[in-house]
Amino acid sequence: MNTTLKQPKINSPMTILWCGALVMTLSLGIRHAFGLFLQPMSLDNHWGREVFALAIALQNLIWGLSQPFIGRLADKLGSGPVILVGGLLYALGLALMSTAHSQGILIASAGVLIGLGLSCTTYPVVFGAISRVMPAQRQSMAMGICMALGSMGQFTFLPTGLFMINHTGWSSALLILATFAVVMIPLSRPLFIKRNNAAAIHPVKELVNTERNMMQTLKAALKHKEFGLLALGYFVCGFQVVFISTHLPSYLQDKGVSANAGSTALALIGLFNIFGSYTAGWLGGKLRKPMLLTVIYSLRALAILVFISVPPSATAVYVFGAVMGFIWLSTVSLTTGTVASMFGVKDLAMLGGLVFTFHQIGAFLGGWLGGLLFDLTGSYTVVWWICIGLSIVAASVSWPVQEKPAYPELAGAKA
Repeated sequence: MNTTLKQPKINSPMTILWCGALVMTLSLGIRHAFGLFLQPMSLDNHWGREVFALAIALQNLIWGLSQPFIGRLADKLGSGPVILVGGLLYALGLALMSTAHSQGILIASAGVLIGLGLSCTTYPVVFGAISRVMPAQRQSMAMGICMALGSMGQFTFLPTGLFMINHTGWSSALLILATFAVVMIPLSRPLFIKRNNAAAIHPVKELVNTERNMMQTLKAALKHKEFGLLALGYFVCGFQVVFISTHLPSYLQDKGVSANAGSTALALIGLFNIFGSYTAGWLGGKLRKPMLLTVIYSLRALAILVFISVPPSATAVYVFGAVMGFIWLSTVSLTTGTVASMFGVKDLAMLGGLVFTFHQIGAFLGGWLGGLLFDLTGSYTVVWWICIGLSIVAASVSWPVQEKPAYPELAGAKA
């Protein structure tokens, strides 16, 4: 008699994939709309641009520094409880941000609370759950699909956010966004599954890994040469993504291009990122992921160089948005997939969080330096050139990365 219990449909791989993708749609969609609030909040509160930029930079730094520890909790307790708490923190942060008329409240809300909320509701936590219920050969594709669906949030929330700001004011717009964040709480329910139960849903390549404590696992990753190169490339990704998403609308207005064009450009980035993320996930299952990362970073350097070289116009902005969108967050599934290839899926939420920490250190510098250098020079030109130089560095260090198992027991594991 077969005593194996059937896994409830609420915890099926496809349900986990769809709910994880919707959580990321809300979390990333709201986050990408923050750049729209820079000018209205700064003008109303008589701030320089560095004040808002610093809060968003701290948000990304807190998000990144907390990610390995949040990931460890997700590996131990399951992603569901972590996402539930994250949804609460995110909503609370947005509600408090709607009252921000001082730098302290802005940092506490947009910086600390939302930073922790993002850490609980984005890539490493969601990808950790998905990777454990998908076979190894489908992990890259599954993460690409999740990333593509998550990109719908950027496409949806940017024009929605601009509409709300224009018609209700920035404070009411943030309260409305807080109600969207609350929706992440019920979506967390299907992800209430612990690591040790994941094999009951779908056997994956590596749940046979020798037990290692948190510090042993982190030390093994930090001493791994390929992991370090991957982290350096991801640092560049974070710098560019947060600088562009935070400062592009203001940069365009400074150049005489309308705010609507800036919002549309960011929305186009989100739209084309859907196709780019899906394509990256598909190609990542067929080609070397580090090679694909080299191509993406090289294309970013070229796209930015052309964009800042041509006369500013709505057409140039839309083309830039479409091109950057296709290579925007394609790095996420490829980087996380490479970490899974090297270290397995058992501690993927924590190790994905560790490499993501470097992404967020870059994000902190991209968001903050954008505002600081603008206040010092009256222009974003220096930061654009930094972005180009960093792209060349990231392309160079990604190429030699090898997707070889870091642990002996993974080399003989079968998918």
